[in-house]
Amino acid sequence: MNAGYPLLLDVSGRRVVVVGAGPVGARRAIGLADAGADVVVIAPTIDERIVADGRITALRREYQTGDLAGAWLVHTCTGIAAVDETVARDADDARVWCVRASSGVKSKAWTPAVARVDDVVVSVNAGGDPARARDVRDAIALLLANGDLPSRRRRRLGMGRVALVGGGPGDPGLITVRGRRLLAQADVVVVDHLGPRALLDELPAGVEVIEAGKERGNHTLRQEEINELLVSLAQQGKFVVRLKGGDPFVFGRGGEEMLACAAAGVPCEVVPGVTSAIAVPAAAGIPVTHRAVSRQFTVATAHDDLDWRALAANVGTLVLLMGASRIQHIAGSLVAAGADADTPVAVVENGTTATQRTTRATLRTIADVAARLDVRAPAVIVVGQVATLEGAQPGGLADALSGLDA
Repeated sequence: MNAGYPLLLDVSGRRVVVVGAGPVGARRAIGLADAGADVVVIAPTIDERIVADGRITALRREYQTGDLAGAWLVHTCTGIAAVDETVARDADDARVWCVRASSGVKSKAWTPAVARVDDVVVSVNAGGDPARARDVRDAIALLLANGDLPSRRRRRLGMGRVALVGGGPGDPGLITVRGRRLLAQADVVVVDHLGPRALLDELPAGVEVIEAGKERGNHTLRQEEINELLVSLAQQGKFVVRLKGGDPFVFGRGGEEMLACAAAGVPCEVVPGVTSAIAVPAAAGIPVTHRAVSRQFTVATAHDDLDWRALAANVGTLVLLMGASRIQHIAGSLVAAGADADTPVAVVENGTTATQRTTRATLRTIADVAARLDVRAPAVIVVGQVATLEGAQPGGLADALSGLDA
């Protein structure tokens, strides 16, 4: 088979005739209408999907020579050899390209297997074997969707844009598919200290990486500077990914960055991430809710002082972020506000990574235990009865609850 000359057509506003209106004709007609074509379908019987589509002109009759007048493209999908032959011959006479659905060998044009991932269009022809073409298309589409194929734009088209991407709790495999795909398209990545930094090693050459991490006592950039940087880079026509740990809107100041982009008229997409407030306890075998134990949970940042009395009265699970250096103060404040000193506590360091470690104690003892074991940030503190759970490990609360009805 002639390998042909691949070409993508802009059919918007152009007359395209589809002869035949069964399942194949309906797919072709609707696809052409989606592409903006002025579609005319000719067939004695019309598929209901075409009838329901207000964009398509349907003529309930047999095909007639002369129906191709003014057409830029023709699809014949009747499955009747004589009719398809007539349409193809008329198209040749009119010098109009004709796709014959029933015969790839006789056709002068072919409809490839198509995948669209964002603004990337992949078309696959496979030597007249449609199933083979679909298999190849699906494999490429999956790699594009996962960010495993380079899809970074090399030609700037006006105003850039910003994506606030939640990178998850630490393990690079826990970033969302959407986040991973956008990272592969970035011109610039502005990364936090707790973002999944292993993914930076996979960026294409030429992608600029800007550090914007905030550790206790060491802020690479102030938040106002980060906001201005995102806007400035986008106004230069660049696609900027702001890669954060966890979720952008859970103590990540993503809301401030989004508002800064909106004020400057910069398009901004928010990609939710797996928040460490839930994922890190889960990685340690600690569910933040558990039947008959905790029906609710509260998430707070322990970076500053909180309403300890309200938190001490919490009847569910308390999850505290950014509090590793203040464990003694946190535990003492909760007990002073009325919390039971024997309430279980678990501190999970470096959650979801190879260096994850869980330290368990009570509000009474956690400060001494954490100091002795040199517990450090990043860490998530879990306060409540669920802190005694250890996944499949025997003993503790797991055994006590094993008799509950399913």
